[in-house]
Amino acid sequence: MSTPSVELPTELPEWTGIQRPQRADARRNFDALLVAARDAFAEHGTGASLEEVARRAGVGIGTLYRNFPTRDALVEAVYIAEIEKLVDAGHDAQALGPWDGLAAWLQRFVDYIGTKRVLIEGLNRESGVMLSCRHAMYGAGEPLLRRAQEAGVVRDDVSIDDVVRLLSGVAGVAFPDAEQRERVVGLAIDGLRAR
Repeated sequence: MSTPSVELPTELPEWTGIQRPQRADARRNFDALLVAARDAFAEHGTGASLEEVARRAGVGIGTLYRNFPTRDALVEAVYIAEIEKLVDAGHDAQALGPWDGLAAWLQRFVDYIGTKRVLIEGLNRESGVMLSCRHAMYGAGEPLLRRAQEAGVVRDDVSIDDVVRLLSGVAGVAFPDAEQRERVVGLAIDGLRAR
């Protein structure tokens, strides 16, 4: 079985306590397990079979447990990898203009919310890792929001916390189709524009 294409940060932050293997083959297995777990959790929730995760990654169950000794460790690692992609998107958005950069990051944030909802069930919301993830997420979006406000393209009476809560609420609604979801998310983002 081939290893799935991986969109993971090159290094997980030190504060996570998760060490990615140094050997190339072990690193490929680690990354494949994260991708397989993310997909399995998205389809079946965090109670998805770990044997299924290992099978999807093309590795044995022993390899899964060597990298992630508990289900909680695997769920946490997937969540951290998603946060890191969101942080990376914030860095990438800095290359765009103030409005376009913020809007691009907010769209990526909305995509992240879909993954987050499934993973959050299996995590301790008040753990140090969760608080660090929240801090990293806000830290990625706040400079983009502040830059857009300073450019006069975004309302100056909103905070990053307001924006995160607004989009989390909108993205949490069940929509009959993706087209309506995109339209409503677009309306929410457009509501941030300075008038």
